[in-house]
Amino acid sequence: MKKDIHPTDYRYVVFKDMSNEYAFLTKSTAKTKETVVWEDGKEYPLFKLEISNQSHPFYTGKMKLVDSAGRVDKFRNKYAKHLTTK
Repeated sequence: MKKDIHPTDYRYVVFKDMSNEYAFLTKSTAKTKETVVWEDGKEYPLFKLEISNQSHPFYTGKMKLVDSAGRVDKFRNKYAKHLTTK
């Protein structure tokens, strides 16, 4: 096994699903710019997620379209000149 290839700067980070406000606290090396006060009153780094096991259709059994910030429309606008037929 190679030495010194794994990160050593683990710390507690809050991961928050922005589609349903579900949050959980775990150790991670994820880099963040924001912080949040957790249920224990301490401040932790905040990592925002678009989807988690609480909102993913595979785990919830519900099919739901999650179009965060209109990604489909952004794609169509960006590549509109390529999608037009000649």
